[in-house]
Amino acid sequence: MVRHRLATLLLIGTILVLIPATLAGQPGSPGQPYVEGELLVAPGAGITDQALEQIYAAHGARRFGVVHAGIRVHRIRVAPQHLEAVEQALRQDRRIRFVEKNFLGRGGLTPNDPGYAYQWHLDQISAAAGWDVSTGSSGVSIAVIDSGVDPDHPDLAGKLLPGYNFLSSNTDTHDVLGHGTAVAGTAAAATDDGIGVAGVAWSNPILPLVVLNASDYATYADIASAITYAADHGARVANISIGGASYSSTMQEAANYAWNKGLVVVASAMNNSSSTPYYPAALDHVLAVAATDQADGLASFSSYGTWIALSAPGTSIYTTHNGGGYAYWQGTSFSAPQVAALAALVFSRNPGLTNTQVVSLLENNADDLGGAGFDPSFGWGRINIGRTLQAAASTTAPPSVTITSPGNNSSVSGMVSVAVSASDPAGISRVDLYLDNVLTNSVSVSAYVFDWDTTTLTGSHALTAQAVNTVGQMGTSSDVVVTVVPTDTTPPTVAITGVVSTKNSLSVTTTASDSGSGVVRLELYVDDSLKSTGTRSPWTVKFSTRSWASGSSHTIRAKAYDTAGNAGASTSVTVTK
Repeated sequence: MVRHRLATLLLIGTILVLIPATLAGQPGSPGQPYVEGELLVAPGAGITDQALEQIYAAHGARRFGVVHAGIRVHRIRVAPQHLEAVEQALRQDRRIRFVEKNFLGRGGLTPNDPGYAYQWHLDQISAAAGWDVSTGSSGVSIAVIDSGVDPDHPDLAGKLLPGYNFLSSNTDTHDVLGHGTAVAGTAAAATDDGIGVAGVAWSNPILPLVVLNASDYATYADIASAITYAADHGARVANISIGGASYSSTMQEAANYAWNKGLVVVASAMNNSSSTPYYPAALDHVLAVAATDQADGLASFSSYGTWIALSAPGTSIYTTHNGGGYAYWQGTSFSAPQVAALAALVFSRNPGLTNTQVVSLLENNADDLGGAGFDPSFGWGRINIGRTLQAAASTTAPPSVTITSPGNNSSVSGMVSVAVSASDPAGISRVDLYLDNVLTNSVSVSAYVFDWDTTTLTGSHALTAQAVNTVGQMGTSSDVVVTVVPTDTTPPTVAITGVVSTKNSLSVTTTASDSGSGVVRLELYVDDSLKSTGTRSPWTVKFSTRSWASGSSHTIRAKAYDTAGNAGASTSVTVTK
């Protein structure tokens, strides 16, 4: 991480500081610091708390907390000298889903001296054009998961909601580092009030959640707790300008939990000038943000890679400073809150949108930088507030989408053609087909027809179609449930089992069976001429033989058909009158 000293950095408040006792890390993340003597453990399904306590006690460990009940990740104390051994032992226990160290992330700041144009970044991202559409809403809050926010800063004091401090387990959210105040001002400083600076989201309140300590460290457990707290306390957007090099299942489960509750989580890509993934930015359901410079190039310090979603200005960002003043800051820490604030503006302009739709609007309306389309430096591009909010304003009802064939509750087999009808005034960009909630195929040109091979399937399955319009809005069809019948190529088995002849009549009994789709018709032939047809058992036919000459011989044969059209014939039987 690139870091320069800010001469006027002030520290406010005192909290318990967690200093890492070791710089050891998991494979792939050398030097990643973690909390001494602590592990994060996710038990498997069906394991009781009592059984877990016995498991922990067997390793000389004890549980002292839970990250969040919704993701059931325990925090356990372990003797520091036994940490590695206990971690490995629990990892091999089939009753444990995962175990990992409680890693520490660092703030993504790179403070710098003043010297660049005042808030140049707002023009770069077309903020003024966006403000003509929306300046935000007091009903859409932005959780700032950071080092706290200066509660007395004139540009922030009126914007703060009651938050929580995960370091000291209280509601004191004073900024202990200065980083959070700068991030909060970048996102949502009070605007058009005649003082200070302008934030991207004028009217949106800030929910301060303290996880980053005065030494610029935050534990993964606290970050995960803050993500779930934001989701549970009504935030629509969360910004995390913190990152660590080690992957975390705990944070991934927190991100999944928040996503499923409708939250958009935005995180800084960090400032390592490399493609090494940093977390939480590189997690699923998190928007990773790289930094651009004043020439719309990738900032020299910015991380990059295929895990980047978007980019925003990150050099010389003039913003609020702890203690009531203002200063220039730089780093992806200040790119991410611009994206978070834009997401909040989109929710403010169109509250009915889902988080999936909001993310699509941000990505589809960004200014494409670098290579055409997605690229590892800028993701889908540098955000454009004006264009994005115009698109959000024109987005009303979602696309209409219906599966027109096959029909609901129908039976299918072999290769099946799935036809979808989709329409939207803005136009359809693509239609996705899901089988049992798993994406199977996408088409971007009409007609929307999918070839579905059912030859390896049996039983009941649900088909769902989703249509995405050109402004990123998604519509979902009703499920179509079909029963897949195995392709039947085996003919029925049929045999003549009884022939009873009298002077002037003949009674023929036949058996027929089919292991696949079942017998639906049986035909009886006499001398290769169709004599009778039956559609249900018992297959017994009696007919007159008056026309037969005495002593004449005749051949009798039966043929059976199944629902797949397969036919089976019996062995011929010869009778003499």
